[in-house]
Amino acid sequence: MAQTQQILYPQMVRRWDVFELSLTCPRDGNPFAEQWIRAVFNGEGESVNADGFYDGDGVYRVRYMPSFTGDYTAAVEASFLEQPVSIRFTVLPAGDGNHGPVHVRSAVHFAYVDGTPYHAIGTTCYVWTWQSDALVEQTLETLRHSAFTKIRFCVFPKHYAYNLGEPYSYPYAGTPMDSSVLTMDNFGQYDEHAGGNDWDFSRFNPAHFRRLEYCIAQLQALHIEADLILFHPYDRWGFSCMTPAEDARYLRYVLARVSAYRNVWWSLANEYDLMRHKTIADWEEIARVIGKHDPYGRLCSIHNCLQMYDYSRPWITHCSIQRTELHMTAEFTDRWRQRYQKPVVLDEIAYEGDLPYGWGNITGEEMLRRFWECAVRGGYPGHGETLLGYADILWWSHGGALYGESHKRFKLLADILKQTPGGGLRINPDQGWDEICAIPEDERYRGQYYLYYFSFMRPSSHAFSMAEGEQYSVTVWDTWTMTKEEKGVHQGKFSISLPARPYIAVQLKRVG
Repeated sequence: MAQTQQILYPQMVRRWDVFELSLTCPRDGNPFAEQWIRAVFNGEGESVNADGFYDGDGVYRVRYMPSFTGDYTAAVEASFLEQPVSIRFTVLPAGDGNHGPVHVRSAVHFAYVDGTPYHAIGTTCYVWTWQSDALVEQTLETLRHSAFTKIRFCVFPKHYAYNLGEPYSYPYAGTPMDSSVLTMDNFGQYDEHAGGNDWDFSRFNPAHFRRLEYCIAQLQALHIEADLILFHPYDRWGFSCMTPAEDARYLRYVLARVSAYRNVWWSLANEYDLMRHKTIADWEEIARVIGKHDPYGRLCSIHNCLQMYDYSRPWITHCSIQRTELHMTAEFTDRWRQRYQKPVVLDEIAYEGDLPYGWGNITGEEMLRRFWECAVRGGYPGHGETLLGYADILWWSHGGALYGESHKRFKLLADILKQTPGGGLRINPDQGWDEICAIPEDERYRGQYYLYYFSFMRPSSHAFSMAEGEQYSVTVWDTWTMTKEEKGVHQGKFSISLPARPYIAVQLKRVG
């Protein structure tokens, strides 16, 4: 076996950033299938096995996210190395704003690994990464000025209504079928045998994945979590019906390339139950492959269409839910929390838009109401925008700019959520029958903070009954106009006048 050129790697990296080593060696045959590389990283506090990957042009890479500071060593092995190669490097403290990866805290909420609370304010842009360079940069600029802390998007391209063009790139070497000869069924699916796809599922297109990595890294710099959808049914290319062996090869390649980015989450599928070529056993096997080859235990879930998955499965870290009832979803947040004892993320509660489809034509007011309804019940809401008339570019699929009204008002919700003592909300079990009231999840802060939300109701006043001797400052928020009115300090039983408009929230903070 031939000896490689010198391994290239940085001498220093910051905690929770991506450390990468690379080397150049064989490119004959099919390096994706015939060669392998991996490394074992050791530092004070951890030992991690990381798979590497072939990045084309004779270059092999291994990526790693260190979780501690100090001196590290790594032993690099490869099919083309005569013997393992040892390296050393130093991990410095994390940079400003880097709190590490997000994980589950107190069963039903999230936090960064350094303990900082994380509040998911999500959006969906399914294939923004596979648009033009200009549109990708416009999407990033829009996100830069938004309140979003998470975005869902696909690794594979998507073929569906309002998204019928060719993607920027494809994940495999080969040639796609001619879409003009196909007819879409009611669920946006195609007969994969009807056209001329010619893919080599053993040869990846590295440029496709480099673009994905660029977008993930840009999101990381914006402190936005990248919720990667690994499979989906809206497919005319055959990616949704690969064999289990081809699925496993694809998963290992994706994990090797991007699992070291601290902001990555795994979503096994968008609308798993529409993927007619996969059974529950297949999804469980996919989850097993991810669990085996993700050395960091990233957050992981699966998304439904008509039939919710069994979110009690141990590999699922949080519930990723699409509405299954025409009008209500956010209203069920607390019962799903109680049932599954996991964070509830409503990744699809319909979209602000004007499409002919029921999932894409709610108003901005209704989208905002669903956000607040979900949040005060202890969950995490997700947005999408499907407004026609803007050069056939819909945020929900392509990204670009936002033209709706709801997204402008999420920052107020995000700011109020950050004021929650202990970092997470839950429904007050002692609330009245005509109100929705949230309190801190953490028992240590009970009685210190209350957040009421009146939704589409419009009371002109509301009576409160607090513990005698405890004083509370009262603030009334209009969540649509984003204005507030300070109502002073009160105690015991008291009544507050309200503006008799919908979408009003009332915040009570114990004084002292």
